[in-house]
Amino acid sequence: MSVKVGFYGHVRQYHNLKIEIDAAILEVLESGSFVMGPKLKQFETELAAYCHTQEAVGVNSGTDALWLVFMALGIGPSDEVITTSNTFFATAEAIWIAGATAVFVDCEPKTCNIDVNLIEAAITPRTKAIVPVHLYGQAAEMRKVAEIARKHNLYVIEDNAQALGARGPDFKLGELSDAMCTSFIIQKNLGCFGDGGAVVTNRTDIAEAVRKLRNHGSPKRSVHSMGYNSRLDDLQAAVLSVKLKELDKWNDARRGFAKQYDEGLKGTSLTLPTALPGYRHIYHLYVVETDNRDSLQDYLKLRDITALTHYPIAIHQQEGFPWGKDARIAGSLKNAEASAARVLSLPIFPEITSQEVQAVIDGVVEWDRTRKGK
Repeated sequence: MSVKVGFYGHVRQYHNLKIEIDAAILEVLESGSFVMGPKLKQFETELAAYCHTQEAVGVNSGTDALWLVFMALGIGPSDEVITTSNTFFATAEAIWIAGATAVFVDCEPKTCNIDVNLIEAAITPRTKAIVPVHLYGQAAEMRKVAEIARKHNLYVIEDNAQALGARGPDFKLGELSDAMCTSFIIQKNLGCFGDGGAVVTNRTDIAEAVRKLRNHGSPKRSVHSMGYNSRLDDLQAAVLSVKLKELDKWNDARRGFAKQYDEGLKGTSLTLPTALPGYRHIYHLYVVETDNRDSLQDYLKLRDITALTHYPIAIHQQEGFPWGKDARIAGSLKNAEASAARVLSLPIFPEITSQEVQAVIDGVVEWDRTRKGK
């Protein structure tokens, strides 16, 4: 019998933690404190401890986390921010919301993270910051990014929407930057039941600025300056507190299923994910590459297996780019473009079963065998 395999395990995860999550939500409902309340403060304390940072500030989304940090650092019009085009659109969007110029450098072909060897050539007198993205759950080469930033007196803001719980061989994420931004939308390794995000940092000045900016410029009731409305509500914070306790276990499960994929697919024509030696890759996504991506995706769909693309159109290749905003492409983006045309994400989540992973493997192997026979 065929096995139907979905891409997400959100409902399974809820059922596994239903008693704890329902109790946490009920506590907030009974408290009457839904915004900027004790559950938010509790989660911020827990998140900072998990990330080994001094501060954590809950905001409305990972996108807001990025651009509020840019605002806190005074990054805006006439400034340039270096990042990669091989990422979710929000990375660049946050730069544009802040009014700055997005500067795109290519990705490294094996990990698809920013190619650190291309960063210095993209720096100009207008450059103010570097935004490395920890794509798919694999940490970027932060030691090299930090070295370049120190040399040129630049800020570093980590886009860590996909790698909470990952680390490098000799560094923790958030350790080598001015701030790290994350997202809690349900698809993430740590996801809430709506929108959510956070800034984690060792700089109290950034944390204090973001706390004001997220709440209409208000450090306390009835005292305001220019700000915005971007708060992580207590219901979501309560859910995240429950889930945060499970995150390392869930990431370990993802790593185990990734190993099963690696072993089952190693004889195929697909390019498999690269985990750098000594790094803890936590596989937010298990992304393979093939020139026949659409064919494979369609073949799996016929077998009731959902595989998705992340991301099939690089930011600079989106229709209308850059939509009247300031952007600069620093050199060739051939690796980002090649990756976008070839990537396919296979189902991976903590609640998937080994039987389901094997069903995906069997489907891919059968497709690959059919292709080779042509």
